[in-house]
Amino acid sequence: MDELYAKPGHLLRRAQQISTALFTEECTVHDLTSVQYAALVAIDENPGVDATRLSGLIAFDRSTLGGVIERLEAKDLVYRRPSEEDKRIKLLYLSPAGRDMLVTVTAAVERVQERILEPLRPADRKTFIQLLTQLVNLHNDTMPSSLRLVVDRETAEDTGAPPAVTDGHTKRGKAAAGRKVKRR
Repeated sequence: MDELYAKPGHLLRRAQQISTALFTEECTVHDLTSVQYAALVAIDENPGVDATRLSGLIAFDRSTLGGVIERLEAKDLVYRRPSEEDKRIKLLYLSPAGRDMLVTVTAAVERVQERILEPLRPADRKTFIQLLTQLVNLHNDTMPSSLRLVVDRETAEDTGAPPAVTDGHTKRGKAAAGRKVKRR
């Protein structure tokens, strides 16, 4: 079993399980999943986004995202309006309750981030985030819902890594650990 436990894929799966468990512990009272939270943040920072674009912003499968949006709409956290240009396309907006939810849940989400990194020494936390960002960026194109985590210039200079290339068309949003996010 030691060989299995040392495999990067197994360790990433376990890290995802831990992250999900911590998010559930902290956010169950808010009746919100991590994907729903990501969707709310993306809609808040990109009002009028359509579902296809949203799926790219949060790197989540478009077909599965429909159910997420429906649940957020059922909770009155988001609402849809038809696009002026194409009535078939529904644009997403946060409701006042959705904005309130983001304000309310922020402390819990931050606790999750702290709890994930808590066992590591402070210097190792920064290194872990840098290496994880690098790994995600280098494997980004393996998924249909690609997302490029942009390392800010200062961090890139600290590590000697070049900043990630982006298309420059996406509004920046704050991702976990203070990274800026842009759709490539």
